[in-house]
Amino acid sequence: MSPQASAQQGDGTEVQITTNVFKPNKLPATSDRISQLKVPEGFSVEPFAQGLGNSRIIAVSDQGFVYVSRREEGDVLLLKDEDGDGKADKAPMQVVSRAQAHGLAIKDNKLYLVTVKEVFVADIKQDGTLGPLEMIIGDLPDSGQHPNRVMAFGPDGMLYISVGSTCNACNESNAENATVLRATPDGKSRTIFASGLRNTIGFDWNRQTGELWGLDHGIDLLGDEVQLEELNKLEQGKQYGWPHVYGKGDIYPQSTPVGGLTKQQWRDQSVPMVLGYTAHAAPMQMNFYSGTSFPAEYAGDAFATMRGSWNRNPASGYEIVRIRFENGQPKSIEPFLTGFLTDGGKTHFARPVGLAVAKDGSLLMADDTNGVIYRVAYTGTAQKVTEQKAAPAGVMEAQAARGVGVPLAKDRPETDAKRALNVSSSDFATNGAIPMKQSEYADGVSPALRWNAVPGAVSYAIVMEDPDSKPIKPFVHWVAWNIPGTVTSLPEGLQEQLRLVEPEGVLQGRNSSGTHGYFGPKPPVGDPAHHYHFQILALDQMLDIPPTSDRDAFLAAASGHVIAKGELVGLYQQKIESPKQ
Repeated sequence: MSPQASAQQGDGTEVQITTNVFKPNKLPATSDRISQLKVPEGFSVEPFAQGLGNSRIIAVSDQGFVYVSRREEGDVLLLKDEDGDGKADKAPMQVVSRAQAHGLAIKDNKLYLVTVKEVFVADIKQDGTLGPLEMIIGDLPDSGQHPNRVMAFGPDGMLYISVGSTCNACNESNAENATVLRATPDGKSRTIFASGLRNTIGFDWNRQTGELWGLDHGIDLLGDEVQLEELNKLEQGKQYGWPHVYGKGDIYPQSTPVGGLTKQQWRDQSVPMVLGYTAHAAPMQMNFYSGTSFPAEYAGDAFATMRGSWNRNPASGYEIVRIRFENGQPKSIEPFLTGFLTDGGKTHFARPVGLAVAKDGSLLMADDTNGVIYRVAYTGTAQKVTEQKAAPAGVMEAQAARGVGVPLAKDRPETDAKRALNVSSSDFATNGAIPMKQSEYADGVSPALRWNAVPGAVSYAIVMEDPDSKPIKPFVHWVAWNIPGTVTSLPEGLQEQLRLVEPEGVLQGRNSSGTHGYFGPKPPVGDPAHHYHFQILALDQMLDIPPTSDRDAFLAAASGHVIAKGELVGLYQQKIESPKQ
């Protein structure tokens, strides 16, 4: 085995770090302390509801019903302000009881709830209570350090779920950790939308451009001023640095990418942050302002809660921040509501988490320390924000449409070749059934493949596609290149990572699931058998493209260099649900 095959290789790194663990003491949220909170001129802040315990994420329905999750209690509460006095009426009502309840989203008069591993949905009744819960996803990754899943519906009608990392900085064994996922509203299909995100709890769509923005938690234990909290523009298929790179391109000293990739290569394929904010402030829920009661200068801006640090002295966070946008682009992040830190930063009486725009245009902020929901309202005389439009769907729809509705790789002009090659497998015959172990309903291991040698071939490549899939058609299950020209077979069960060390140097690009390497058949249960095309291309050169490239980027680079091609077609059908699911 190559010496590069295992993580944590010695590379001469020597870094000394001074860090702090500092947790300001908790105080009760008395009226005197609340009266000292600071907001811009013309704004006021008052309790909307109190005594709620571990109040976390907030969602507000079109009818004005306020829902708040409680992680420690494992439930969701319903609050109402029917008389419009800016305070919740009566006692809160428990409408859901589920262990580890956290993220909330509302669409088409339905409330969606995510726990660590499950997503549930229920109808919202006329009085705000809920119908029966239905589980639509039950296999999100196990958690670890960041179990607090959150979700939101995009302007494209799809459900976006943030799944944090299991650790401070490590190579995850489950590719869905440290990502934002994109799922259909029924939960039956999902892909990795963006990766390399340590814990992006706060994200939302710019109401002018339709672009997705998110705040990612920085790595701990690097010092008081490092790592800054990151504001990223999130795009499909992009990687955002974690765990090996952070900020504008700084290298994390302790980790090592798998497969022999260097940290410089990892940095070259990662998107740097757009803006940074004070290290360890801990960004939580984020919303672009959608109301019409704030001054006009707030149009297009976003707000986010900062729960507060434990790995910094002096403490940071414990506030709401305003993210200023101009012409759809962020310009600065600045404090908006402060004062929860007291006694020179040695004590606190709130840790902000949930944030939502109420029906009347005010901001509602949930504190998970003393169980208060605060209401921030504008009472001044400045001209207000005019009518707000929903975020346009075009950007997200265009990203989802890339590479969809195109011919199979073998039928595209980029793969024109005069010669043919023969492809076979010891696991299944031509047009035969692919064994279940090769599917994602079971082991998900790649099959053994072999092909005849092609004179003049410097490298070989694989593109595996399913033309029977929906809505991604064809679905790319595997794209790999730079297989040495001396190699004419691959064993079963190749590693699912960017770069292989056996065969040495093979690169595996991004497939339609958003992972790297082989992704086995996973047709919907009950579908007729899908056809899986294992297409082998012989090239007259190696390709110098990033391992994060997808099928289309690979084909563009391979164009004019394909000297032979062939395929093996296998069939797969899943008649009943698998125990793995």
